[in-house]
Formats: sequence, C-alpha cells, structure tokens
Amino acid sequence: MEATVRGVPVHYVESGSGTPVLALHGVGVDHREMAHALEPVFTAAPGFRRLHPDLPGMGLTPAPAALASNDDVLDLLLGFIDNTIGAGPLLVIGHSYGGYLARAVAQHRPEQVIGLALVCPMGARTGNVPEHKILVSSAGLGVELSPELEASYRGYFVVQTAETLRRFRDAVAPAAPLVDESALTRIFSRWELQERPQSVKTYPHPVLILAGRQDSTAGYAAPADLAGQYPRCTLAVLDHAGHALLHEQPALAQALIVEWLARVREHSAA
Repeated sequence: MEATVRGVPVHYVESGSGTPVLALHGVGVDHREMAHALEPVFTAAPGFRRLHPDLPGMGLTPAPAALASNDDVLDLLLGFIDNTIGAGPLLVIGHSYGGYLARAVAQHRPEQVIGLALVCPMGARTGNVPEHKILVSSAGLGVELSPELEASYRGYFVVQTAETLRRFRDAVAPAAPLVDESALTRIFSRWELQERPQSVKTYPHPVLILAGRQDSTAGYAAPADLAGQYPRCTLAVLDHAGHALLHEQPALAQALIVEWLARVREHSAA
C-alpha cells in the first residue's frame, strides 16, 4: 500500500482490524523486520490493525532532498498518521531508530498515542555500550551469504544459530539493497530532534521498554534509564539478546508485548 504524505509516497503494509498499531523499524532494514517479529503477537492478541511503513530511504519509501533531518522524518510520520489513521487512538512500537521516532510521536501526540513500546531504543546520543560479543555460535553453521551480508549478520546477532540465521535471511537481508545510503547520511547528519523526547512531560499511558543485555548498539543502561520518565512502564533487560533482541528472544519478547497490549486495553477502558 502507499500513502502520499507531503509529496512523498510512503510504502506500508497493513493487516488486521481494530485499534491501530504503528510499527517503526530501525536503520538499514524495512517494514519486514518488524512485521516478521510482531505479527505472531497478534495471533494471541487480536483486535489490532497493524501498519508497518518503510521509513524514508529504506524499503520502497524514497527520501527526497526535502527530507534533510530527523525532524523532517518525524513530520512525515505525523502526516502519515493523519492520512492513514486520523485523529483516533493508536499505539506505537519502535525498534532502535524506530524507538527514537516512536518516543517523539508520543511526545507530540500524548493523548492520541495510548500505548508506547520501545525495543532497544536509540537516543539523541549513544552512551556507553558493551563490546559486541557472540554468546552462542553453532558449530558448523553454514552462513552462505555474501561477504557484506555475513558481516552484517555477525555484527548484529550475538546468538548465531540456524534459527537466527533464518530470521536474518527472511526479515533483514532482503532490505539491504534497497537502502539509500546517501539519503540516510543526509538525514542523520541532523540526527538530534529539535524538541528532544527526553524533555517530555510525564507520559500517562502504559509503556514497555525492552533492552538487550548484550546490545552493543543502543546498550542497556540508557534504555533502562528511560523507565524513570514513564510511571506506567514495564522495563525488561533480557540476557541472551543484543540489538537483534526480537529475533534472539522472540518468545519472551512476544509474551511481554502481549501483556503490554492487555495493559493498554485495560487503561484505555478505565
């Protein structure tokens, strides 16, 4: 599907019906990573309409020169919400870079965004992070990827098994040739949002923050610190998980997301 927002054709995939859930992926991938990880959740928790857009410069959404900062990307997302969801309530889930944007969306629409989930969220700046360390490496694992994709897999996953390799091939690798590196360089040169999410007033709705104990990209300390800003927050720092937490601890992540959805429903019905 496609929604034209400020002249930009935003590609997205939609499924289900009910309360809208906007899922925002990280850098270097497209909607397929989040859809692959999250769709099983909604088998256990029906009644949600899922929207998975490709962020600008990734997947099938272009990043024209007018998009020159993350503030521009945020404006595009707010326009996407207006075009596809309207003024009604929605939930937002973001992984990594998508988590940074998700927090900003909730900041700008605190009454509309009735639930916020952040998975290995990035911030305005990267603090101290652990060194990338492989915890599990299956003996004889035949990667059979190009050198570039193998390096991406080895640098992303701390649990390297046949199952995580399958997830990488299905949900991550197909997006690699679609990345507009020059556009992302332009946008990320103005990474920090003018109105930093850290300055938001206390957010009253249910929040879930998942962090990987071995995450060498976003770390676990900074995401854990975010919990103090959200009085209705569940924080889980998962061992046996790096930045690819959704693939390395899928059952636990899905269970925690299902519980968050239940809290959102309870809170919105009160």
